Amino acid sequence: MDERLQQYDTKMQKSFQNLLDEFGSIRAGRANPHVLDKVRVDYYGTPTPIQQIANVTVPEARMLQIQPWEASMVKDIEKAILTSDLGINPSNDGRLIRLVFPELTEERRKELTKDVKKKGENAKVAIRNIRRDANDAFKKLKGSDVSEDEIKQLEDKMQKLTDKYIAEIDKAIDEKNKELLTV
Repeated sequence: MDERLQQYDTKMQKSFQNLLDEFGSIRAGRANPHVLDKVRVDYYGTPTPIQQIANVTVPEARMLQIQPWEASMVKDIEKAILTSDLGINPSNDGRLIRLVFPELTEERRKELTKDVKKKGENAKVAIRNIRRDANDAFKKLKGSDVSEDEIKQLEDKMQKLTDKYIAEIDKAIDEKNKELLTV
């Protein structure tokens, strides 16, 4: 691949990966440790991801179990989960915290699919903005040692790259919605 295109391909790949990470934090009916990815716990004055201060396991399909490496952290982890937007009440027995994921209602599933679609649209906008930046950069090459045909080829390749990522985003949206609507 042309090195002039490579940097934009990398940016698009990062945008797509970011979308997949966001999808991972949207909970479907079953327990997924990734729903905790954005939750931060105050660990000696530093906001720290739960996975770095506790062992997170999935003992059952709809339950997460969090066992802190330091027993004193149980209350802090519980507080962080309560203040997050997970919408799940943790229960703790002094040693570990259990998160039981309720079955999603039909209404909640539809809300989540709208959220997935919105996040997908935002990712598509990001991809198109990268394409626009690339095309602007290619146009600035005019008058240098790059011919108009080469600029046109770069723009065509950029469009193909954009189409590829838009298609991947659409596929990811469909897969996530299927997962959410499966009872």
